[in-house]
Amino acid sequence: MHFKRALAVGATLVALTATAGCGGDDTSAGSDGTGLLPPAPSSAARAGSGSGGGDGDGATEQGFGGDLPEASDMDTLARYVDLFTSCKEVQPGTQYDAAHDGSDAAWGAQEAADPAWGIRERAVCKDFEHPIALLLVSDMRKFQTAAKKNNDLFAVGKNYAVVPVGDDQIQALSPSGLAFLTCDPDFSPPSGHRTEKALVDGCVLSDYFPS
Repeated sequence: MHFKRALAVGATLVALTATAGCGGDDTSAGSDGTGLLPPAPSSAARAGSGSGGGDGDGATEQGFGGDLPEASDMDTLARYVDLFTSCKEVQPGTQYDAAHDGSDAAWGAQEAADPAWGIRERAVCKDFEHPIALLLVSDMRKFQTAAKKNNDLFAVGKNYAVVPVGDDQIQALSPSGLAFLTCDPDFSPPSGHRTEKALVDGCVLSDYFPS
């Protein structure tokens, strides 16, 4: 199942509610001392904890091997995503929704308003072609439970989720240190990729991003 197809609503995906704008022209900032997230762990470092079935039987609140990055606010999240794929013109989700529909619609307008998802803020940024949904998550266990129920797929950090649309976006985020969240029982990454149990039974986190 294609990542973009599974996340799409109609012809599009993406979403988030937020109150901050992105300093998108500062794409080289801050992996140190600028308020941005720490640099993503290298593939070699992450591979050191094992591949295939992961290195532990259970997930913890720290997420994917404890390596997942986190964001204190929406601006921080947008800047981090912008390090890997263009994430410009950040808008609060409701503001974006009011001006876009159809093929430009963003994932998550209804979900962000539903307490069952545990979404704290939703915003949308744009790359050269597609919107990207940015979600700050207050309760990742709730979020994963809702994702399983709705058969949705996400790129996730410790306390947030990202909904890319195009194949180029998805592959650009692959080395970002985020994990691919899926509850598809048939998901099987290629040899050499890491997979661990997520917080919810039947869901996994992986460093393999299918396109």
